[in-house]
Amino acid sequence: MTDGKLIAKERREPGAGHGALWGAVAWSAGVLALLIALPWAARHRLPDPLATHWSGRDPDGSMSLTAAALFPAGVWLVLVLAAAAARRFRAGTAGGATGAALASVGVLLTGAQTSIVHANLDRARWQEAAPMGFEVVVLVVAAGLAGVLTWLAVRPRVGAPTGARPTAGAPTLTAAPGEQLVWLSRAANPWLQLTSAVLALGALVAVLALASGLIALNWSLIVPFASTSVITLGCSSVKTRVTTQGLSVGFGPFGWPSRNWSPADLDSARAELRTPAQAGGWGYRVNGLGTTVMLRGGVCLVVRTRRGREFAVSVDDAERGAALLNSLIARSASPTG
Repeated sequence: MTDGKLIAKERREPGAGHGALWGAVAWSAGVLALLIALPWAARHRLPDPLATHWSGRDPDGSMSLTAAALFPAGVWLVLVLAAAAARRFRAGTAGGATGAALASVGVLLTGAQTSIVHANLDRARWQEAAPMGFEVVVLVVAAGLAGVLTWLAVRPRVGAPTGARPTAGAPTLTAAPGEQLVWLSRAANPWLQLTSAVLALGALVAVLALASGLIALNWSLIVPFASTSVITLGCSSVKTRVTTQGLSVGFGPFGWPSRNWSPADLDSARAELRTPAQAGGWGYRVNGLGTTVMLRGGVCLVVRTRRGREFAVSVDDAERGAALLNSLIARSASPTG
């Protein structure tokens, strides 16, 4: 940005945050089920009591099978309730922190439960449980990485800077000297986000069952769940931005990958009503209309490139985004642009 003022307009789809909420609900329920189910699924191959604490590499503490299943589940429930309270009473500031905490502790607890089951599997007594070593380091690193990635994905976004002045009524498309025009819009499909979370849980169940020794390696079970979850998540939300550099459409919670067009790459922009049936379904679709990122039916921002191809994305306030893009396209085509 230059030293001048910024005229910014950001719009978010109503309910766009519902996908993150439902994803958190699915994650919370899934982790709870895994913490209880892992030891009970292997109960016929575990000693009772079983080793649950290690001093160095050797086990030095135990719990009954029931306690080993219910204690971490109780810890998890307390955290989930605390996160729900933080969201309820500090909705504007706690989103990123609570999401990161749920992700990090969820990975930590399920990983620890998996390691405990694996260490006790097919042992006659808890004192004979396998030693713990490198698994602990991997678990801590994985939990930290999950927390950081989740915080980056769901942290509150900073709005327009203090010096910005909002537009009112019809958009002003001609910037005064030293000013730049910026248009931002985000949209998400909560059902696609929930589907991604459920698929990810399916992959996680398979991985944890494998790590605990309950099942043999089966890539045909893990890969489809994991890859479909990642693809679905990437197509479930968009971040659309128009600046003097052109149009940028980022996919997924991190805004990556992204597609970018400079004003010189574009022929025109418009707002057009499109339905999922016209686009060929939900998500990233390619058909006779061109490419459409369909997250909800309604008005879409549609751009036509110099090569004659069309790209559409279903975001709120598409009319303003199209108007600004057309202004930038005209400016780039003028001799003094």
